[in-house]
Amino acid sequence: MNGSLGKLPSLNGLKAFEVAARHLSFRVAAEELGVTQGAVAQQVRGLEAELGVKLFERMPRSLVLTGEGRGYIADIRRAFEIIAQATGDLRPQPVRLTISTTPTFASKWLIPRLPDFTSRHPDLDLHILATERMSGFQADGVDLAVRYGRPPFGPGLATELLFEQEIIAVCSPVLLRDREPPKTSEELAGYALLHDAHNSWPEFIDTHFGGAAQPSYKGISFNQTSHAIEAAIAGQGIVLANRDFVARDMKEGRLTQVVEGTLGGSADFYLVWPRYRKSPAIETVIAWMSEEARRK
Repeated sequence: MNGSLGKLPSLNGLKAFEVAARHLSFRVAAEELGVTQGAVAQQVRGLEAELGVKLFERMPRSLVLTGEGRGYIADIRRAFEIIAQATGDLRPQPVRLTISTTPTFASKWLIPRLPDFTSRHPDLDLHILATERMSGFQADGVDLAVRYGRPPFGPGLATELLFEQEIIAVCSPVLLRDREPPKTSEELAGYALLHDAHNSWPEFIDTHFGGAAQPSYKGISFNQTSHAIEAAIAGQGIVLANRDFVARDMKEGRLTQVVEGTLGGSADFYLVWPRYRKSPAIETVIAWMSEEARRK
């Protein structure tokens, strides 16, 4: 066995035959191939002459495969599929990285910035795992995590500060259209307070509105900070949120800071990854996220 493929028919003829057989039309095949109808017909005729068999019955308005044509097209399509797969396997495949974040971080910080990342790093394929559950690096196949807390986060884990917790009170400018921002606890009680699972309002009120007897406050609670932020954008009340999560909404006029003071947190946002798994791809993502975090 010398490995010779033997004599192959014209590849242009085979391609014209495959497309014409798929559409049963020389005209439609010509449109797909970007040539004239006559060129397709000529290539198919040349293939039939080379093979010594008739592949199509020419009908007035369509083509019909002959018995030989039906048998031949099945093998030709498999051959083209094998060639296409082999060619695709030659191309470099994107490196896939899984990033674990909370849903709010994903929707309010990461996702709006992804077009910049994908345009700069088309060779990297990011998978965003957004969940309140603490994902495991090994069990969930996570390469990089955004964690809210204080290091150390566990043995064998490396960390880098992404940004500090800086809580501010924001609302839609529409909410302030006919009244002044609240300056006292009594004035604040005239607004609906939007709560998330962190429930920072008691501390914020005590820090910035404390002193006088506290009135009762009306409010709406959400289990996700992102939902509370969306409610604020819709003009339903005032929300406490990390400045980095609402910076874009403030810049684009959907939200405005309603109280000058801020509130620090007992924890900050960190990038966390297994030390043994750091790679050039992970380093690229860490560098990009750190650069974005510095753009206040």
